[in-house]
Amino acid sequence: MNGLRKGPEARPDAATWTEIDDEAAGQRIDNFLLRALKGVPKTHIYRILRTGQVRVNSSRVDATYRLQAGDRLRIPPVRTARPAAAPIPRTPVLSRQVLVEDDWLLVLDKPAGVAAHGGSGVSRGVIEQLRLERPEARFLELVHRLDRDTSGVLLLAKKRSALTALHEQIRAGSMRKWYLTLVAGQWRDAHRDVRLPLTKFVTAAGERRVSVDREGLPSQTFFRLRHSYSGFTLLEAELKTGRTHQIRVHLQHLGFPIAGDDKYGDFTLNRALAKQGLKRMFLHALAVEFVHPASGEAVRVEAPLPPDLQAFLDRLERPDDIAVA
Repeated sequence: MNGLRKGPEARPDAATWTEIDDEAAGQRIDNFLLRALKGVPKTHIYRILRTGQVRVNSSRVDATYRLQAGDRLRIPPVRTARPAAAPIPRTPVLSRQVLVEDDWLLVLDKPAGVAAHGGSGVSRGVIEQLRLERPEARFLELVHRLDRDTSGVLLLAKKRSALTALHEQIRAGSMRKWYLTLVAGQWRDAHRDVRLPLTKFVTAAGERRVSVDREGLPSQTFFRLRHSYSGFTLLEAELKTGRTHQIRVHLQHLGFPIAGDDKYGDFTLNRALAKQGLKRMFLHALAVEFVHPASGEAVRVEAPLPPDLQAFLDRLERPDDIAVA
């Protein structure tokens, strides 16, 4: 189990006592158990917590207790389902996409089409794949997320203390993130500060969506015009808040849908663009800037525009090559 100092081997029908180390310190005990006891139903984990079968330093705790380094944790015997062994990739697919790495963090150039994490019909996302490629990693967690079809800079923490420090920077608004996006239409302003509140909802088909709503959460994106093409504009977007689908919904609301966006875009235009070589949403996480959690130094990491998006921009430079009906 990650975050544990191994104790003596225990019989399968006996409780185990383990000591919490620095990597697990600060985690809520329910989240720790959910990850440590893979295959155990969530309802069962909360039941053994509620009935006092889980103990910390010989005392009962509730699900919200945050583990401390040196805590002695008692875990009762539980049956775990045996998941099918995931095949270990012959080549480290995502490890080849690493932009920066040290003992504290890892910055990845995430490919488009790969989810940040598993779930919602996705069996394996970035975090699961990297853990598979790096079985020796004691701790590896996403600092933030990117949409599945968004490429570019994705930050991960290799220590819990780094994760906590970087999350604090996000909450304080001191971590900066920039994106490149191509929108339909002729954007005129060199700079535009967009502040539109956003709310989440579920469609009749059960799909999660976001819309502008005066009762929603405050959301701010700063846009800068990078280049104008015939019928399209390349924008740089800096997130001032990090709401779900923020850039996509802000642009849709303003009448400038992102090219290739299959949720908030112009679907007729998207079909035409796919025939011209743009097979996915044109949204790329260009750069992230933060303070290193150990050294205190400012760090900026950039991911170059992927070849497929750059190739489409090159075609836009030659208008005769683009025929959008």
